[in-house]
This record gives sequence, structure tokens and C-alpha cells, in this order.
Amino acid sequence: MNPTLTIFIILLPFAAFVINGLLSNKLPHKTAGWLAVIAIGISTILSWQTAVSYFLQSEPYIRQLVVNITWLRFTETLQVDMGILLDPISVMMLVVITTVSLMVFVYSLGYMQGEKGFVRYFAFLSLFSFSMLGLVVATNLFQMYMFWELVGVSSYLLIGYYYNKPEAVAAAKKAFIVTRFADFGFLVGILILSYYTGTFDFITITNPENPAIISMTGISFMGISVLTWAVVLIFMGGAGKSAMFPLHIWLPDAMEGPTPVSALIHAATMVVAGVFLVARMFPVVVFHAPAALDVVAFIGAFTLLFAAIIACTQTDIKRILAFSTMSQIGYMMLALGVSGYGHEGLGFTASMFHLFTHAFFKALLFLGAGSIIHALQANDIRQMGGLRKYQPVTHILFLIACLAIAGIPPFAGFFSKDEILTAALASHTVYFGIATLAAALTAFYMFRLYFLVFWNNERTYAHTPHESPAIMLIPMSVLAGGSVVAGFIPFGNFVTSDLKSLETHVHLNVAVISTAVALAGITIAWLFYKRKSEIPDTIAARLGGLYQTIYRKFYIDEIYLFITKRIIFNLVSQPLAWFDRHIIDGFMDLTATATNWISAELKEFQSGQLQKYAYIFLSGVILIVLVVLYTYS
Repeated sequence: MNPTLTIFIILLPFAAFVINGLLSNKLPHKTAGWLAVIAIGISTILSWQTAVSYFLQSEPYIRQLVVNITWLRFTETLQVDMGILLDPISVMMLVVITTVSLMVFVYSLGYMQGEKGFVRYFAFLSLFSFSMLGLVVATNLFQMYMFWELVGVSSYLLIGYYYNKPEAVAAAKKAFIVTRFADFGFLVGILILSYYTGTFDFITITNPENPAIISMTGISFMGISVLTWAVVLIFMGGAGKSAMFPLHIWLPDAMEGPTPVSALIHAATMVVAGVFLVARMFPVVVFHAPAALDVVAFIGAFTLLFAAIIACTQTDIKRILAFSTMSQIGYMMLALGVSGYGHEGLGFTASMFHLFTHAFFKALLFLGAGSIIHALQANDIRQMGGLRKYQPVTHILFLIACLAIAGIPPFAGFFSKDEILTAALASHTVYFGIATLAAALTAFYMFRLYFLVFWNNERTYAHTPHESPAIMLIPMSVLAGGSVVAGFIPFGNFVTSDLKSLETHVHLNVAVISTAVALAGITIAWLFYKRKSEIPDTIAARLGGLYQTIYRKFYIDEIYLFITKRIIFNLVSQPLAWFDRHIIDGFMDLTATATNWISAELKEFQSGQLQKYAYIFLSGVILIVLVVLYTYS
């Protein structure tokens, strides 16, 4: 395959966005939907062809600049290019993004049928895919930042799709504002890095032998190297996009958008952008800023356990999956943080492998949730039960996804999570313990969700639930297939930290532990939730305030509101507003008043009345005479 055809992978979704966006009031719904599907479908075919042709070349895999056009030039070395960079992680991401996007697009034809903003929805969906595709093939940091912001805009438009709902508007603004704070750190990190290296180019920056990068390690600020500061600030942007603690608060509220949007955000776009960013910067970080990797590992470990604990108490089906995503992204970040280079780079490969497998089963979980919501018009799992009788296909597909995310062999999640746990064990037993505990919690909260929805109380519904149409079930079936077979891919042969093959295999001791804790989690969920039981309520009552704290997400949102409203607004903004209004504005008002008074007095000197001029003239003469007499007397 001609590598230059890769540009069409990015341009086709953009073309669909432009056409649907400009002709949104003229295109029939079916035409607009299929236009977007065909565009992303061709991009998917080209992505798979690109992956096959790229990975069939001899090892080690090389970085290919397929397209690279200078857009803005600042100095001889510092310039902003627009192009396409192909390497193992970008090629892998092209496959993930286009494949999951295609499934979401096809699914949306059925799920969004009859919606008033149908054409607008597909226009925004195409823009989202275009933005993420442009991000992963970026040749330099500045190009990535541009598409990074486009991803933020796209998510804002899609989360706030139901713009007549105040909750959706608030969620869209929350996601946009929180990620803007994080992106400010990203931008500062880019500027620091480019100032010292004189370039934005990824190939140059990530070269561990680059003299400019080495020199940055010798310059310190507050006892920390400038390079470490720059990388941590860049990671701040990734933490915001990937909803890592404490910048995670936007993600649960983002569920206000249509469910297929949630699948796209959580599985293939946006939240994995932060993981990709750390992976892109990995070579220089692992050699020259290992302290930054410690930060990545700590934040990842904390987030994966923090989110898993919260997910155990939530009752909204989409919010449970949202916290699940936070936890799984935490696994990926932890794996990157504990990874080395070359033969010690298992964590890097494990992280990318889990990103790959997670895309399939997390998209399937969200589309399965959409199928349930489509049938019941409800999100609360306490209002569900016995749905396996009404939605047998959705039931089986959802069960496959639950088994995959729980890490039960031979499903895909088992293989990628096994490698993460192995990498964590090789780094620090504390990280291994946290990751193992989170694995047990993952199995528990996912099967709590599964049993409450498909088993538990045999409810009598006001309107008999129905199975979803084929156009929704087919994409789910494809994703289920990926959730089953993706784990058997020898991923270490394709994606590694040093572009060379890394032999990976199932580590029996770790596999036994991870499978045992997952089965334990499933067993507890089965005992608590397969049938109607008083045990969960009894435990919740005994935990009392602790349970409520977890249910309220540790009051992090309330803390943010307290800090912003009570401290920033009341103690900082209001005094500043008073000072601005009374001192700054008051001084300017006084200046204006004085000027007006002086002008009013001075204009009397030019009134046009002769007697006034004579009076002023004589007064002046008399004053001068008096001064002279006084002086010489």
C-alpha cells in the first residue's frame, strides 16, 4: 500500500463533517448518516491496510514521515509542521480509532433514529473522529496540541448534544473548563520544551541522545530538572484528557451525551489520548526524566483504585462504566510509569496492549448499555432486572464484555491485564497489590451491574422491553468478537518501547492470582445480586457514613465547588472586583470628573463676550503690576 494514502484516513471523516455540517438542513437523515458511515468505513479499511503493510516490513520498525509540510517557521529549527508520522503506536491507534468509530457510527443509525438533530449529530461525530486521527499521527507537539484542542471542542459539542437539557449543557461546560485547565499545563510544557530544544518535532525531541534534551537535565528549578518540569506539565494535559485524579470530575457528568458518544469517548478517543501522549514522549522520559514516570505511576495507581471503589456504589449504568473507564485508564498509566526500555519495557507494551483490548470491550459495554436504555428509557439499574428474557442477544454480548473486563481467560482483558500486573510486580509489590485489589473490585462491580440488570428481580415492566434492531446488534457482535480474540495477538511483536520485538507470555503465578481474585469478585456479586437479597443494604447501612462518602464520590465535586465559590469567588474574586470597581474605576471616574470640571471652567475664557475678555485682560495686567511692585519694593 502507498503510505501517502494514509492522508485519506484523516481527510475522509473531515469531508463528512464539512458536508453534513454545511448541508444539515437540506440532507435527508438517512443520507447524512450513511455518508458519515461510508467515510469512516473507508478510513477503517485504509487503516487496516496501513497496519498490515507497516507491520510486514522487517524489524526493527522505523518511524516514517509520510507527509510533512512546513506551516509556520519561527527560526531555522523552530517551526510548526503539519504531517503524518507512522510508527507502531500511531498505526495501532489508527486501527483502534477507525474500527471502534465505525461500529459506533453504524450503531448510531439505529440508536439515534428519529432524533431532531440527527444530521448535526453525525457531523460532530465525524469531527470527533477526524480530530483524534489527526492527533495520533501528528509529527510534532504543536500539531498534536491543535488536534488535542479540536478533540476538546468535539467532546463539548457531543456531550452538550441535548442542548435543551440544562444538565447536558452544564456537563459540556464542565468537561470543557476542566480540560482547559489541564491543557494550560500541556501548553506551558510544550513551550518550555521547545524553548530549550528549539523544535517541536517528535523524532528530534524523543531522541535520548539529543544534546539539547541532555542539557535540560542539567538545568534545575526548585531542585528539579527543567526537563522533568516540562514533561510533568505535559502529563498534566494527558491527565486531564484521560480523567486522572484529581482532574477526573468531568467524566461522570459527560454521560449526559448520547450513549454512542460515551462509547466513542471512553473506548477509542479522548480518554486514551493522555495514555498515547505519555507513550509518545516515553523514550526521552525513561532516560532523562524518570521522576516524571514515578508521578505517572502514582497517579495511575491511585486513580485505578479510587475509581474502582466508587464504581461499586453507583446506580446509574453509564456512570458505573464511566468510573470503570477511569480505573482501566489508571491501569494503562501505571503500566507506563513502571516500564523501562528495551527488554525491560514490558509495562509499555502492556499499557498499549490494554488500550487495544479495552477499546473493544469498553465500546461493547457502552453500546450494550445503550441497547438497554433504548429498550427501557431508564438509566438506573435499580429499576431493571430480568432483562435476559427480553434481550437475549444483548445479554450474551454484555456478558462477554463483562468477562473480558474482569480478566477471565480466555477473553482479551485477561491477557493485557496479566502483563500489566506482571510489570507492576517487577516494579513494586505495593503497585501490584493495588492493581490486584482493583482487579477484584472490577469483577465485583461489573457483575453487580450484570446481575442487577439481567437477573435479580423479575420485574413486570409497564412497556415490554424489546431487543434492539440488527443495525445495533451487528456492531456489538463485531466488538464481542474482538473482546474474545484480541488477546491472542502477539502484541509484543508489534508495539514495544524500542521498536523491536518483545517476547511476552502468560505468567502463571500472576495469572492464577488475578483470575482467583476476579472469580472471587464475581462470586460475591453473584451471592449479593443474582437474586433479591438484603445483604447489600445491610452492609451499606453498617458502613454508614463511609458508604455515603463513597457513593458521593468522596465529595470531590463538593470540594471543588467549595474552593471555587467560597474561597476563589468570595475571598479572591469579590475583593478584586470591589477593588476594581471602587479603586480602579473610582480613580478613573474621579479623573473624568476633574477633567469635566476643569473644562467647564476653562471654556469661560473663550465665551465670545468682549466684556469678559476685557475683565480677564485687566485682571492679568493688575496681577503682573502687583507682582513687579512686590518684587522691587
